[in-house]
Amino acid sequence: MGKIKTLHTSLANKIAAGEVVERPSSVVKELLENSIDAGATEINIEVIESGIASIRVVDNGSGILQDDLGLVFHRHATSKLVEDDDLFHIRTLGFRGEALASIASVAKVTLQTSTDGVAGYEVYAEEGEIISEKPAKARKGTDIRVDALFYNTPARLKYIKSLYTELGKITDIVNRMAMSHPDIRIALSNDGKKILQTNGSGRTNEVMAEIYGMKVARDLIRIEGDTSDYHLTGYVAKPEHSRSNRHYISLFINGRYIKNFLLNKAVQEGYHTLMMIGRYPIVYLNIEMDPVLVDVNVHPTKLEVRLSKEDQLFDLIVAKIREAFKDQLLIPKNDLKSKYEPKKVLEQFEQQKMAFDQIQAAQTQTSHSNKEMTIDEEPAPYTDVTEPSDTAKTPTTSETNDDYAERQRALLNDMVEAPSPINEVNSTDDSSDGATVSEIQQNHPQPSDKPKRRVPYMEVVGQVHGTYIIAQNDEGMYLIDQHAAQERIKYEYYRDKIGEVNNENQSLLIPLTFNFTKDEQLIIEQHLDPLREAGIFLEPFGGHDYIVDSYPVWFPQENVEEMIKDMIEYVIRHKKVDIAKFREEAAIMMSCKRSIKANHYLKPNEMADLIDQLGEMQDPFTCPHGRPVIINFSNYELERLFKRIQ
Repeated sequence: MGKIKTLHTSLANKIAAGEVVERPSSVVKELLENSIDAGATEINIEVIESGIASIRVVDNGSGILQDDLGLVFHRHATSKLVEDDDLFHIRTLGFRGEALASIASVAKVTLQTSTDGVAGYEVYAEEGEIISEKPAKARKGTDIRVDALFYNTPARLKYIKSLYTELGKITDIVNRMAMSHPDIRIALSNDGKKILQTNGSGRTNEVMAEIYGMKVARDLIRIEGDTSDYHLTGYVAKPEHSRSNRHYISLFINGRYIKNFLLNKAVQEGYHTLMMIGRYPIVYLNIEMDPVLVDVNVHPTKLEVRLSKEDQLFDLIVAKIREAFKDQLLIPKNDLKSKYEPKKVLEQFEQQKMAFDQIQAAQTQTSHSNKEMTIDEEPAPYTDVTEPSDTAKTPTTSETNDDYAERQRALLNDMVEAPSPINEVNSTDDSSDGATVSEIQQNHPQPSDKPKRRVPYMEVVGQVHGTYIIAQNDEGMYLIDQHAAQERIKYEYYRDKIGEVNNENQSLLIPLTFNFTKDEQLIIEQHLDPLREAGIFLEPFGGHDYIVDSYPVWFPQENVEEMIKDMIEYVIRHKKVDIAKFREEAAIMMSCKRSIKANHYLKPNEMADLIDQLGEMQDPFTCPHGRPVIINFSNYELERLFKRIQ
């Protein structure tokens, strides 16, 4: 007798559920996607005990026909695919017909539905099988409740995290769905407490204000761009709102949330030198494309996809993010309201719950029962980092929630769409190149057509510890990190010089000799092009030796041998070198070593020259490593600091 047997349906469904239903958030995701595919304009999600006890999703979508109820909990039963070719033209979020069958195999499911709001039906299922079906009162749409998740697979319950963690994952899913579908009113509550309520206005930035708070929403910049195959839209937050993980990068393709390493890298490349290593931006991007160009049938959760022409999309994202910040004033303001003590995750979540309670209290004070929620400054509970958070804002007793929401919307219109004002400059200031500011004119010839000035005009007041320059103008006080400032100036200079056409080289009276192992020689021989572009021509000199008999005229006069050695060692260390990346890294190395250090006191005119040069840079607000160059204290903040105003 053979050993191979066909699994019975119940066991097969439980195995399939292991891929589709990992935790309560998986259930919420699948049900929310079904509601969106059904054309719902209002979706209400209610969870009890973070979804472990119960999950209920109510929508006003198209509902389910009575004739289809018998197939609802069957695996691979779907209304979204008919022919094989349909798999390559998917526009819906769901398509496999596995979700409800998988959920019903590990939970107790009650479904009420109506297609017209008159005749309704109720279906109850357990163990993947329909137990009962009967007529019921139901409004148009679908009301589905999932109870006792994993009641029949106790081993799965062992992998469930804390209630806070599970609720955080649910909130994360709903937040992202809300961002990608701003035209749908979506509400989420846990144990009767509201967590999220969007207004269905169709404005993504308003949803982001609900999720991230007005402070971030004011600093969102809209981006849009096209190629022959892709249409990109989205919002990018200014670098000062960076976070300590990639979790805040939200990528969507045709409204579907996805995870893609290359596109994440494109976002980070767009912010290159604007943020420190280990910091990540708040970004929402949606890419519209022909479904033929994307394969969503790669993973059971549909989070991972395969894309055609990824390089083209990568370049589009990088270009549009960089373009967004081109004319923005990116000087971070000192936030006197920030909490100086970092909050632990649980403490942050408790404060989040308090904010929700405040919102509910504010809602009960108004006679409008179905109004928009106040915009909450707290980050969503999925935050797993120690970020400072702001105080929740609620409307005053003299205004309704509608009034308040309208006022916040007007503020977003003013703040989000408008670029920061940048002054033009007709300066004839010199540029700096060298260990001190006094070498400026000698080493940095300036083009005749000046670019836009990115830094406001200001006058030097003094210097702190030979490290920070104090300056002022009518708007307030500025602190400038002199090392970071000159590092940015030199970085842009060297970056443009490396690989410049017709670069002249200075001959050495005595060639420099470098010794390499056989392994290093093999690497160098394969990657000589980046070195030649930088004006470094290595020639074999027998055995393990190579010589260099000239160097580019723009090289720093001191430590020529050290700089050349650093660049060669970069090639050896990385083995596979992209020429553009090499230029970038070489410019960073050279600028860092040649910039003013801390505890180096400057004369007033040298400080003024440094600020003037900084104003001419393309991206003057951060050093090449992403550290801030300049910080602003407004007059208002200074007066508050000294209690001159309350």
